[in-house]
Amino acid sequence: MSRIGKKAVAIPAGVTANIDNGTLSVKGPKGTLTLGLSELIDYKVEGDEIQVNPANDSKAARSFWGMQRTLVSNLVEGVTEGFSKTLEISGVGYRAKAQGKTLKLELGFSHDVDLTVPEGLEVKTPDQTTVEISGIDKQAVGQFAAEIREFRKPEPYKGKGIKYRGEYVFRKEGKKK
Repeated sequence: MSRIGKKAVAIPAGVTANIDNGTLSVKGPKGTLTLGLSELIDYKVEGDEIQVNPANDSKAARSFWGMQRTLVSNLVEGVTEGFSKTLEISGVGYRAKAQGKTLKLELGFSHDVDLTVPEGLEVKTPDQTTVEISGIDKQAVGQFAAEIREFRKPEPYKGKGIKYRGEYVFRKEGKKK
């Protein structure tokens, strides 16, 4: 039994959810999100909650149960509150600047890195060393943050690079003289 899957997903006021042609669509104040439904799982919209249960007693259905409930929960949370990730840039000469739908990164390469911000995401740079990514789709926010971080992962000697806010970088000792 999935402890996560057993819990129903509450639908807050101002949010509507309906199932149509194998997709669950959730509409809220921040926008609309859809999820393709798995045939191994039964989904029911009852009143102000969404029930997620395995369709049969197979191992695959029980394995998908908790994950599918979490995906449904992310849809509801995304259209009500949204998701955000904050990246911190450290290093001499490393900086970022958001210009409309483009994020310009200076990361010590011979050229600047220009990234186009995906549709549905918003990128802000409150200062030169902070990048805030926000949107209603948790997967899209996390994927774009990971793509930015991939250009300069934090290195273990001086800690230079791009890291998530709150991420701990294990620092190695240098040579002893």
